[in-house]
Amino acid sequence: MTAASVLDVLIARREHGSRPGARRDDFRLALAIEGGGNRAAYSAGMAIALAEADLIDCLDDVFGTSGGALNGAWLLTGEGERWLPSWAWPEVAAAGVTDPRRLLRGGPLVDLRRLVEHVYEQVTPMDFDAILTNPVRFHPVATDARTGHATDLAPLIEDRSSLQAALRASACLPLLGGRPVHLGGRAWLDGGLAEPVPYRQALASGATHVLVLRTRREDQTVAPSRLERLALAPYFLAHGRGAGRSHASRHRGYAADDRRLATGAPTLAQVRPPAGAPSVARLSRDLTAISEAIELGRRSMRSFLAGTPAQRP
Repeated sequence: MTAASVLDVLIARREHGSRPGARRDDFRLALAIEGGGNRAAYSAGMAIALAEADLIDCLDDVFGTSGGALNGAWLLTGEGERWLPSWAWPEVAAAGVTDPRRLLRGGPLVDLRRLVEHVYEQVTPMDFDAILTNPVRFHPVATDARTGHATDLAPLIEDRSSLQAALRASACLPLLGGRPVHLGGRAWLDGGLAEPVPYRQALASGATHVLVLRTRREDQTVAPSRLERLALAPYFLAHGRGAGRSHASRHRGYAADDRRLATGAPTLAQVRPPAGAPSVARLSRDLTAISEAIELGRRSMRSFLAGTPAQRP
């Protein structure tokens, strides 16, 4: 018997009005969202299309790394269609989350506390309580600074404050984001150091099916340069040697992810930007390119849901 595909499960659950906590099937369907800084604009567009298709309640769990965790959080507020486009909004860019001038004062280039505790409170209000009470469980993934292991932070999230800390932890870029984020008595860095595409965490948690939202094209590779490794070496020596080892080898993890996700296994599906899609840098400030990435991601997800190949831009 052919295994039910990810798309089969999504559509069947929607047609039958299936809701989390009251399933009529034996599947556990997880969404896993790749990180990548502002490249997460692509997965934001994909997430918008999922919400537009009324498929969020068809999920059981949402896993996210870095920017992917931020997008997953927005989905679970129930207001993803309204706020996910804010990756390209001038008022968000003007909020000073990324500011080179802070480096002169010894501060971080990317101030995640400002993002989570100012932007997500005042500029684009995030309903943290809705995430905490959503029956679709949220799993931000971060890297343990000491061991270098990817870790699901869901067991450490108890309230609004710990949820905000988990979001910061999952996206805390080494050096650029300042010191590691402390939560649950441990220090955490960006989940992308150890598991950029967190589908393995989803499978380890018991998911039978995983829909993976990618932010890199097939022809796009990511590997730390020698200059990058040298620049980060003192930081990892001071704040997390295990995370440093994960950073040095993460390009091999990317390659392994690409091979596994390209097998076409029905229970493991990926949606990614089409060939020819523009590259969006992690710290890009090009709001036009970011807006285009959101729309391309949206179109890619619509193509997946329709069972047709994604089109070139």
